[in-house]
Amino acid sequence: MTDWPQGYGLHIVQEVDSTLNEAARLAPTAPGPVWIMAHHQTAARGRRGRTWANPKGNLAATLLMRPQGNPEQAALRSFVAALALFDACVAVTGRAAGLSLKWPNDVLLNGGKLAGILLESTGQGRELSHLAIGIGVNLAEAPPAYAVEQSAVRPVSLLSETGAAVIPEDFLTELASAYARYETQFTTYGFEPIRTAWLSRAAKLGEVITARTSTSETVGTFETVDTNGNLVLKTAKGRVSIPAADVFF
Repeated sequence: MTDWPQGYGLHIVQEVDSTLNEAARLAPTAPGPVWIMAHHQTAARGRRGRTWANPKGNLAATLLMRPQGNPEQAALRSFVAALALFDACVAVTGRAAGLSLKWPNDVLLNGGKLAGILLESTGQGRELSHLAIGIGVNLAEAPPAYAVEQSAVRPVSLLSETGAAVIPEDFLTELASAYARYETQFTTYGFEPIRTAWLSRAAKLGEVITARTSTSETVGTFETVDTNGNLVLKTAKGRVSIPAADVFF
């Protein structure tokens, strides 16, 4: 099994409201980056305040760190985390077949949603004090279809799709190790190698997709992700760059 990465702390609790909330509580005194894992969350959340279902045996974890750079650079770590999740899945299953990355922050397996990523930060103005990268992975059980919004990607679990029975602690070790490698690459060489690697694993690249915000909907061909992490669609009105949206296939 992979060794725990040097320089990263580990904080495991049996139950907590949310690992993201726990990260906020630990932030003032954390001496360095630390992974926080909970066996049970009572108030887990996903993007845009949505409830995140967390059945027993799944991974609920948050990486708390104090990154250098501005908020826009920090936000690019969603791509770093996605690549680390991809590699961790390969490590525990021995296969990459069926895995893909969905913009902006999901991991898919056989077309279904296996994992999600949520970033939260603290600071004043352009000064970022802490970044929390929340990660949920359906290792043992997928939430029921009614637990996700209509037309969203169906949830799947690693166990049901691959037969691999993996406990959260073992998966987290692989995830933390993979994240440390990509974080070093990101801080050393910038976003471009991360962007290239992410695009090579992207779901629906070159296909027509729909990007929805609370106020608009854009349909177009998924052309690329730009140097700022924006989704770029080729539409009937030309190329459109989208900084934030929910994507539907």
